[in-house]
Amino acid sequence: MKRQYRNLCDDTKKRISQSLRGRTFSDSHKQAISDAMRQYWAKIPYRPTENNESNNQKNETSM
Repeated sequence: MKRQYRNLCDDTKKRISQSLRGRTFSDSHKQAISDAMRQYWAKIPYRPTENNESNNQKNETSM
């Protein structure tokens, strides 16, 4: 399943954290992961909030 938004619920964050606990990586591997994740997250939008959606509708109708 492909991620649609950046925001995750706290339960999901906790499960991910628990599954990754105890792993060790070399410094070069950590840097490679960091670079790849920066590229990945740059493409994922934030979840729209109700406030932003109502503002967008107002802006579209005023044009």
